[in-house]
Amino acid sequence: MTVSAANPSGFLVASGNLFFRYRNVVFPLVLVTLFALFPPRRLSVTADFWLDLLGLAVGLAGQLLRVAVIGFAYIKRGGLNKRVYADTLVTEGFFAICRNPLYVGNLLMLAGLFIVQGNPVAIVFGLAFFLYAYVSIVRAEERYLAGKFGDAYARYCQEVSRWWPDFSRLAEATRGMSFDWRRVVIKDYSTFCTWVGMAVLLLAYEDAYWRGFALPSQFYVIWGLVVAALVALALGVRWAKKSGRLVERARA
Repeated sequence: MTVSAANPSGFLVASGNLFFRYRNVVFPLVLVTLFALFPPRRLSVTADFWLDLLGLAVGLAGQLLRVAVIGFAYIKRGGLNKRVYADTLVTEGFFAICRNPLYVGNLLMLAGLFIVQGNPVAIVFGLAFFLYAYVSIVRAEERYLAGKFGDAYARYCQEVSRWWPDFSRLAEATRGMSFDWRRVVIKDYSTFCTWVGMAVLLLAYEDAYWRGFALPSQFYVIWGLVVAALVALALGVRWAKKSGRLVERARA
């Protein structure tokens, strides 16, 4: 890993800045479009059952990775005025074993959704799009960080992989750190509720699709209650956060 990796082509950086600015609109739109254009497919009921389990497991792995990352050390990925920004160079916790662990978690969660959906065309085009989107975003961030933090960031790039976590270094990287569950809830509740909600809707849609949407009303009531519970959870956490009832643990 060389610091030259932080100097990618202008087109890739421009793409990354564009995706970064509009990702909250573009990413959901791409997901919905792909799922609408390419309906679920399955080889058999048994195969579909195991693919659903695999997809949920992959997505859960991505969510657990995000939980672990944020619990030990959080890096602000929202930018400033919808532009790439960082006021500090975070190199502790999981960021000491992988430079982009949150994005790795995101990609796993997306891969899980596509596996659950099961259409090969949606899987290929969806993963290709999101891989390109996240690679370009990372390159745009690298350009910014290299310009702002200079030699410190260059050394960081040489020591830590961009994508592949080196778990053999995890114990040393988190030594003396404590895990903050409150920070996880505060920072990642929306991601959790969104991903789980999409997985629930996909499973419900898949079941209804294979039955020709000829399902008893109880089916829609049950799935609707699950989605409503997720919305209520998100609103409850947001209220607790905004009201000051849920705050991060004070640092020693």
